[in-house]
Amino acid sequence: MANAPVYIFEARDKPSLPLVEVPLIEATDDSLQGYGCLVDDPDAFDIEIVRWPAQGWRPVDEDSGDEGGVVEGVFSCRWQGDVLRGTNGAVNGDYVLGWRCDPQTASAEQATGPREQVLLWHLNYHPDGGQLFFPIDNKPFVVPAALPGDDIKPEDVVAFWCDGSRGLYIHPGIWHEGVFPVKDDQRFRDRQGRVHARVSCDFGAEFGVYLSVPLPSTP
Repeated sequence: MANAPVYIFEARDKPSLPLVEVPLIEATDDSLQGYGCLVDDPDAFDIEIVRWPAQGWRPVDEDSGDEGGVVEGVFSCRWQGDVLRGTNGAVNGDYVLGWRCDPQTASAEQATGPREQVLLWHLNYHPDGGQLFFPIDNKPFVVPAALPGDDIKPEDVVAFWCDGSRGLYIHPGIWHEGVFPVKDDQRFRDRQGRVHARVSCDFGAEFGVYLSVPLPSTP
C-alpha cells in the first residue's frame, strides 16, 4: 500500500529524473469536454457532489449521502525562487507543486533561470466532488489534468492554458494539481466538496519521471 504523499519538502530531497513533456491545450468549452468547463459566474455555479457509495447491495437512500456541501477559500500559488508553492485556504492545504528545473539544482531563494515550465511530481483527484478555480487576479494560468481512472500513466496528462478571464471547473474524479501561475503569483476563489477525499499519484515514485508542464504567456 502506497504511503500518503508528503506535500512540504525541500526540492533537493527529490532525485534528478527524466522528463515527460505534457501537451498544452487552450482551455475552451470544446477542449474541456469530459474534464470540466469554463465558468463566468462562480456564485451561480453548482459544484457537483457525489453520493456516498453503497457498502453492499442495499442502495443509499436518494435523499441522503450527498449533503456534506461545499467549502470555499482562497487558493494562492506563488514562485519562491525556482520552486512553486501553493496554499489552499478552503481545506488548510500547503503544497510544493513543482519546480522549474532539476530539483537537485533548484533554489528556493532566487530564480536561477526563466520560468518556462513546471516540473510536476504529483497529481490527485477528488472522488467526492468537483472543484472550481476562479481567478481573483485576471492573469493567465495553467492546470494539468487527466481523465478518470486509477491506471493513470504519464502520457495521459495534458495541461489546460486559461487566459484568466473565466474560471476553470473540473468534474469529480478528474486528475489535477493546483493552479500554475504564468506570472510570479496568483490567487483564486476555490470551491470544492467539503469531504475533500484525495487519491494521489506520485509520478517520480511510481514511474521514475517528472512531467514537464509548459508555462507560456500565450497558448
